Amino acid sequence: MTDLGALSTVLGAGLPATFTFLYQRLDNLLNRRGAPETELDGHVLRGELSLPLTADETELTHRRDDLDRLRDLLHVYRQHPQTVDITDAGLLRLLGELRGVLEEIYGQRLTFAGEEDREPSGSYAHQKSETVRGKMTGIDTDTADGNLQSIQDFTTVEETGDVVGIRIRDGRNTPSSFR
Repeated sequence: MTDLGALSTVLGAGLPATFTFLYQRLDNLLNRRGAPETELDGHVLRGELSLPLTADETELTHRRDDLDRLRDLLHVYRQHPQTVDITDAGLLRLLGELRGVLEEIYGQRLTFAGEEDREPSGSYAHQKSETVRGKMTGIDTDTADGNLQSIQDFTTVEETGDVVGIRIRDGRNTPSSFR
């Protein structure tokens, strides 16, 4: 689901703000051990994130080396923000990779203003299975904040199987399911 390619040059003048947004998430994951973020300056995003922005601990542990390497490579741009330039193809590739890693850790798509050819920011789940024997739920949440998308690829659902794309509980903890 994530795009590990370069960020698009359509970001233009918005690149410094995009860089700042991505680097702040990186900094939070490495320096604050992924503490949930309840307030974000999301004006650079297209779409809405589900808050609090919370890291998947397993993914965070698994991607720690990637995060360290990206911080090492992007640190010079953080120290010299005047060098953040839309014509720097290497920087765009690094930021695209960082976005992909962040999307895996947060389970949310990060789409920036100007990227009209990409799904908007928001929560997503992409699950693949040949055969579903038990329960398979893409997103199970208490609130429907932000954009939610669940993609499930399967060949067979056995009699004991149950597939739910998105389950949202209302204030009374009563689920509404989209199958």
